[in-house]
Amino acid sequence: MPEILMKTMAMTEKCFPDERLEDKRECVKASMLRGERFSFQLGLQYAEACPAKTVAHLYVESGISDDISLQRIDYVPVRLPVNFGVDDGNYLRTAPGLYPDLLRPMTEKNRIPVTEQLTSIWVDINAPADAAAGAHGIRFILRDENEKVLCEKSFDIDIIPAELPKQEIAVTQWLHTDCLAAYYGVEIFSEEHWAVIRRFVETAVKNGINMILTPIFTPPLDTRVGGERPTVQLIDVYRRGGKWRFGFEKLDRWVNMCLECGVEYFEMSHLFTQWGAHHAPKIMAETENGYERIFGWDTDAAGEEYRGFLSAVLPPLLDELESLGVADRCVFHISDEPGGDKLESYLAAKNSVKDLLRGHIIMDALSDFSFYEKGVVEHPVVSVDHMQPYIDAGVKELWTYYCCCQDRDVPNRFLSMPTARDRGRGQLFFKYDIAGFLQWGYNFWFTQESCEYCDPYMCTDGGMWVPAGDAFSVYPAPGGGAYETLHLLSFTSALADLRAFRLAESLCGKDAVMAVIEERGTVEFKNFPHGDEQVLDVREKINAMIAERL
Repeated sequence: MPEILMKTMAMTEKCFPDERLEDKRECVKASMLRGERFSFQLGLQYAEACPAKTVAHLYVESGISDDISLQRIDYVPVRLPVNFGVDDGNYLRTAPGLYPDLLRPMTEKNRIPVTEQLTSIWVDINAPADAAAGAHGIRFILRDENEKVLCEKSFDIDIIPAELPKQEIAVTQWLHTDCLAAYYGVEIFSEEHWAVIRRFVETAVKNGINMILTPIFTPPLDTRVGGERPTVQLIDVYRRGGKWRFGFEKLDRWVNMCLECGVEYFEMSHLFTQWGAHHAPKIMAETENGYERIFGWDTDAAGEEYRGFLSAVLPPLLDELESLGVADRCVFHISDEPGGDKLESYLAAKNSVKDLLRGHIIMDALSDFSFYEKGVVEHPVVSVDHMQPYIDAGVKELWTYYCCCQDRDVPNRFLSMPTARDRGRGQLFFKYDIAGFLQWGYNFWFTQESCEYCDPYMCTDGGMWVPAGDAFSVYPAPGGGAYETLHLLSFTSALADLRAFRLAESLCGKDAVMAVIEERGTVEFKNFPHGDEQVLDVREKINAMIAERL
């Protein structure tokens, strides 16, 4: 049997099956704060080509072993790694193939097949708030079925006696409850569906997603004109004799479930259709004719009938949110990503509801600066490639987002991109005091415009629609849970960096933190930190700064 190589690597390494472990940068020590989830990788591979495989077991020895967990990094099929014709020089690969991303629990006794292909294990250290400070050694030992030691490796983690502060930034990745029902084959809002939703919310909160898209009506997002997504409407609507009545039992259950899971903010689904606010979302009601659709693509957003409905439903909705104790933690949307030629229709839709929303925050994702400049959108959520005009204008409480179109010279989370390209966002969020971040795909498992369901294990691009990594950041696990991914955890680590920067700022001031961040040059959204030395080394220096002030 050939020699087996083992190496510890930073979480920012991506290991493809055809790569060689000896070419990967080794990482043998690091630091972390209490209350933080610190991640790194362990790579395994034969030292030389061999057609056979070795079945081995991985053992972990450490004084903090109870705080260490392992997951196997699996490869996923990627047909569309980048948008056609795009390569800004900061992609790992642009060809279809197998890409590392999916994290699965280790098998019994940490059983691992070792071959000439590169295998990597994800290692998490979850340091509790009272974790023992100081250096802790971790020893990884690989044994065969007869307990013979095949190889071993050590890693040292220094736990700094300061706790990672609470996350301040609001973060949402859109939860698509209809996709959950479609994958698991359960009836929408059945007990089975509620159980699945809860587990996906729990995983979201674990990874810093503290705002949840709340489908008061079926979200009018990524839907073909004239088409429909499955009904996931939390407000029960009744119409008899031209009079309205509303039931909020499902909404109450939703809010209470989310609060129990640690959600802090609620994002009400859009009140008008995407890309211009021309129509109403699909709304179902019990009427004299039975359960039927009463509004949708055939509804004029500016029509009196829909405006009358909104005048009837929004006041009791706000009262219900008030009674639930979350009214001051809710935001509302008009229409997602309106273009410059949709300014008039968007403004008309907004004007029809702004007085009804009693001063609640109304925000929408957009790129066109004129929407803010003309006062149409006071709280813009701006794409990362259009941030500079808003920064120059000194917009307060600024939010940002990325999706499939942000593919050149800005941060994003495509599987074809280096992990550091996304993790570096933490530095940008800190520099510009970003108040919130939005991403549209926590678990979007449909094709473009929701025409068909697609199995996320087989189709990572929404049917050759968006680069792999854009449409979802979790996979459905057996039993109704969520599997994490590398690109989700790069996002989680960026949020942890931001929290560490805030702690350092409280001790040393913002200028001192920015001096470390910009030691190699100015960082901006189009001059973003994207190398290990710009991400990992910066974080280590910030940790040292914190330790010196304790």
